[in-house]
Amino acid sequence: MAWPSVFQRGTLLSQFSHHHVVVFLLTFFSYSLLHASRKTFSNVKVSISKQWTPSAFNRSIEPVEIWSSNHLFPSAEEATLFLGTLDTIFLFSYAVGLFISGIVGDRLNLRYVLSFGMCSSALVVFIFGTVTEWLHFCNKGLYCCLWIVNGLLQSTGWPCVVAVMGNWFGKAGRGVVFGLWSACASVGNILGACLASSVLQYGYEYAFLVTAAVQFAGGVVIFFGLLVSPEEIGLPGIEAEENVEEDSHKPLINGAENEDEYEPNYSVQEGSTITQVKAISFYQACCLPGVIPYSLAYACLKLVNYSFFFWLPFYLSNNFGWKEAEADKLSIWYDVGGIIGGTLQGFISDVLQKRAPVLALSLFLAIGSLVGYSRSPNNKSINALLMAVTGFFIGGPSNMISSAISADLGRQELIQGSSEALATVTGIVDGTGSIGAAVGQYLVSLIQDNLGWMWVFYFFILMTSCTIVFISPLIVREMRSLMQRRQARILSG
Repeated sequence: MAWPSVFQRGTLLSQFSHHHVVVFLLTFFSYSLLHASRKTFSNVKVSISKQWTPSAFNRSIEPVEIWSSNHLFPSAEEATLFLGTLDTIFLFSYAVGLFISGIVGDRLNLRYVLSFGMCSSALVVFIFGTVTEWLHFCNKGLYCCLWIVNGLLQSTGWPCVVAVMGNWFGKAGRGVVFGLWSACASVGNILGACLASSVLQYGYEYAFLVTAAVQFAGGVVIFFGLLVSPEEIGLPGIEAEENVEEDSHKPLINGAENEDEYEPNYSVQEGSTITQVKAISFYQACCLPGVIPYSLAYACLKLVNYSFFFWLPFYLSNNFGWKEAEADKLSIWYDVGGIIGGTLQGFISDVLQKRAPVLALSLFLAIGSLVGYSRSPNNKSINALLMAVTGFFIGGPSNMISSAISADLGRQELIQGSSEALATVTGIVDGTGSIGAAVGQYLVSLIQDNLGWMWVFYFFILMTSCTIVFISPLIVREMRSLMQRRQARILSG
């Protein structure tokens, strides 16, 4: 049985100090706030679309003149297409920024990079959604430029928080710890939906105002309160602790085809000093085993996951005719499913000591859940249930790849002894995923406008299938390893 290996290596709770708890909470809520500001944009799309089209003002002759001086689009369809374009612009700049932020994060203090990104992004969001509306200044070029800058600034978040978590939490139980921690994005979505819906009655500009203010305050807290590694306060790093453990040289991800063939290429001698290794290059990070397959797989999966993130409230309001505030609150159930899915699947992968087979099973079931959700009736309770199931099987694997698996990839044996690769690897995985998501957001708006929502779900099913295809070599290898382990256990028993 694999159960003892998980708990014998850790007794996780006994290893956690109050510093671990503080780091967990600070990184969790910092990224939650970043996601909350992104979610605000998706939650107010209906209001923005109405504001940018004549339907908001054509009640009488005089308001038409007001609209004529501020309008952007002659129809709601064109406004919707531009909203999809903004999503695409944001994600492309976010993807480019992730590749850069990962490299920068491995070379500068992670606390400074994260705090700067949070505060600067909050100011951009405030200008984009609040200042422009207060001044009644509507300009497509300005909106595009602001959203490009916002994407670059927001990209500082994920590589930094994953690197900080990787500095504090070791391999033992990483799946369940990171599975629970990766709920930060979903919690941010829920927080953003609640904040937006609570003030939406006063105007969409106040939704941006509230989330930007909270995010800026969070950036200040991070600047003064976050410890990026145990060494900052004189505690031993996680690698020093892991290297003395009996099973520490068998990570969940390594480049060997067979576990039995793996020979550790380093040793730990008592009294030896830890050699500081320089940050690896971008090319070296790409060549690490598993980085490219998981990056390509995440490009497809993040496309689906972020499409739900950006378009779910709009879909519920547009397809079922539900009020925007009701659609915002109902969309929370997708994130609830993702939180449960990421935590449970991370725990199972810790038990098996393998990630890919757990992902494969969840993704196969995700295809069925997409089929079911695409045929959801006009009933809020049934829709919420199907939405939560879909979030479990799509959001769960997405959380695993972007957090626990990225941490595994950035701390595998080929770079053992160096903590200066984790942000770079995380940036590559999440950056590639964001490129896929960026292309997807434009395609979703295009497919929906020309073919309807059902074809959007067909597109999601295709992308989920591609995710399985990209990690299929890893699935086969890890399944073979599990079978060999089982056979060895039977023979030894």
